[in-house]
Amino acid sequence: MNRIIPLILAVALFMENMDSTVIATSLPAIAIDIHTSPIALKLALTAYLVSLAIFIPISGWMADRFGAKNVFRAAIAVFIAGSVACAFANSLPAFVVSRFLQGMGGAMMTPVGRLVLVRATPKSELVAAMSWLTVPALVGPLVGPPIGGFITTYFAWHWIFLINVPIGLAGIWLATRYLPETEPTETPPLDFPGFVLSGLAASGIVFGLSVVSLPALPPIAGFITVAVGLVCGTLYLLHARRAKNPLLALTLFRNQVFRSSVLGGSLFRIGIGAVPFLLPLMFQIGFGLTPFQSGMITFVSAIGAIGMKFVTALLFRLAGFRRVLIWGSLIAAGSIAIYGLFTPETPYALMLAILLVGGFIRSMFFTGVNALSYAEVSTADTSKATPIVAVFQQLSIALGVALAGGILEVSTSIHGGPLTLSDFHIAFFIVAAVSAIASVTFMRLAPDAGNAVSGHGKLTTPKTLETVGTAGK
Repeated sequence: MNRIIPLILAVALFMENMDSTVIATSLPAIAIDIHTSPIALKLALTAYLVSLAIFIPISGWMADRFGAKNVFRAAIAVFIAGSVACAFANSLPAFVVSRFLQGMGGAMMTPVGRLVLVRATPKSELVAAMSWLTVPALVGPLVGPPIGGFITTYFAWHWIFLINVPIGLAGIWLATRYLPETEPTETPPLDFPGFVLSGLAASGIVFGLSVVSLPALPPIAGFITVAVGLVCGTLYLLHARRAKNPLLALTLFRNQVFRSSVLGGSLFRIGIGAVPFLLPLMFQIGFGLTPFQSGMITFVSAIGAIGMKFVTALLFRLAGFRRVLIWGSLIAAGSIAIYGLFTPETPYALMLAILLVGGFIRSMFFTGVNALSYAEVSTADTSKATPIVAVFQQLSIALGVALAGGILEVSTSIHGGPLTLSDFHIAFFIVAAVSAIASVTFMRLAPDAGNAVSGHGKLTTPKTLETVGTAGK
């Protein structure tokens, strides 16, 4: 496998994933500088998510129409422009608009980058390639807060965004030189009604859930927006049945393997979306640690995610998708539940070990579920599958944060006091249970599901085993 391709894509995705979380720790400093409140500034976080929700559905059509490589480079350029605009924003409206522009670039970078990788990689090597893309998705949310706190404390918050400029320019140059050429293909006209309805549906749900869990606006506004999003989603389903070339090809869900990977992965991401929200808060509010101390502890999960990359392909080749995803989802959900047993008296070495194993298992799970999404999708349909996968990822992560925030609010309202350690414990147990439900969707897979991708069932001789042992190195 030409590993430079997934590495180039992983750098761009890491830039986006880290940037989307690094801002969280810097909100107070930014708010003071642009003369607003941190609560109001959280609208900038929501604006980024809304932009992703609107433009991700159109990414596959754009890649086919203008060429995936061209769109990927243009997306990095838009992301750089949004980063520079954020650094020089001097008011709340300017900052919100700048984050929306960043989101437009991010909406194309993630799915189109994955599309480039899928098209450039033989299916037999897709698990190994996907492991490189899984790392930035898991590492970014964990290293973002401590890096953001360090830059804001010792430099200035503007550098959080300006460091994207050299990274992005390097990404454009590397993509130009090393990524395979992808010629534009003949595409049907843009499904504009579908674009409007899908954009309203996804952005309404994401915005509503974000407002409910991060109350920059009254919670009722969040509930109303979610309701509007659900109505538009229903209208899109009706539209997609009649449209000749719908923007999101929901017919792909007729395939059991694709359906299980998307729905099972979404259920599990609800728990994963909640962990970066709950864990730092528990360490800071429940344990009394500083943001930097909290970030240094959660960073261990990122180390586990990186370490898993070297053995993921071998595991799926030995055991197959069905078995690994069933047990992986249950063990990973169990690791989330164990977080609910942490107390200030728990030895730090034990917590670090548990976080390391949790990151290890989650990395394996996401690598597998991402590869499985394309296991039975034809090359012609990859541009249709990619935006569907990306949309469900964003919705499930937003739902995870909203669920975690809602659990904390309900728990505090029951005992009528401020947040306590037991409130966080309850939240971890509930989101772990939701994530564990994902295993049910994988139980319905056939034992040989995705074998063309994993290579499971082909280990017949010691020589083959020896070859496999070196494949993940």
